[in-house]
Amino acid sequence: MTSTPLKAKQILRTWINCWNGVMTMNEMDEMDEKRFEIKRLCKKLHLSNEFVENFAYVSTETQDNILRLFKSEEIHRLETKKMKCLNGANFPCMYAKEDFETKDINFSLGASFDALLNLNFYDEKRNVIMYGNTGTGKTMLSVLIGIEACKKGIPVKFYRTTQLVNLLAEARANGTLSKLRKRLDSAQILILDEFGYVPYDLTGCQLLFDYLSEIHEVKPVILNTNVEFSQWVSVLHDEKMTKALIGRLLQHAHILRFYGSNNRLAEVNAILRQMERKS
Repeated sequence: MTSTPLKAKQILRTWINCWNGVMTMNEMDEMDEKRFEIKRLCKKLHLSNEFVENFAYVSTETQDNILRLFKSEEIHRLETKKMKCLNGANFPCMYAKEDFETKDINFSLGASFDALLNLNFYDEKRNVIMYGNTGTGKTMLSVLIGIEACKKGIPVKFYRTTQLVNLLAEARANGTLSKLRKRLDSAQILILDEFGYVPYDLTGCQLLFDYLSEIHEVKPVILNTNVEFSQWVSVLHDEKMTKALIGRLLQHAHILRFYGSNNRLAEVNAILRQMERKS
């Protein structure tokens, strides 16, 4: 005769305790909530299901201690992952979202400042294309989005596009392309800043095109540019490749149009005016 499975024994024992008045219905509900939470934590912490199976056999005090310990470990691991993501993202600097102005930005349908920081685009696997003049806040917004992703434990990689194109070309020449691709693959969001400021190396362009094609509809790209789509061919050299890249990037994307003036230049002019008044 086969023995009753452990899980069935737990259920039977719980109902017997309730029937005999050892445990009230409220206590049963509380125990079920604890078992659900311990199951969630075990899955989150990659622990054996044996903890879940034996949870009902320990005292209430021990159950509470185990839950506190596992929740503390969950918080610790999340904080560690946040710091690892932030340190590995390669952000040029850190910004505070309270300092960002949205009045000169035209958001496409379904996109907003809050929605972007909530990473709705990430859940939908949509790209984010930011287009506008230099110094209008594209880099700042993309970094703010990246920071929010890191806070949720989502790995991000930030590159100036020229930097990544050169890295890809150098890696191909040095035979280390697979190593660089592995580093890129570790990110779930790729941010490409200053796209189109200067024409790129042709080999690097082709490698960038290959990689962006590979991750198309797999993970989102945030791309910042001050170059109209019709002028991208002057940066990428090849018309066929340019059309294909634009098609892939825009197929599922939010497009943000930045209409503001150059904030950095305005700050410099303000400093110069102050200096002139003092002199």
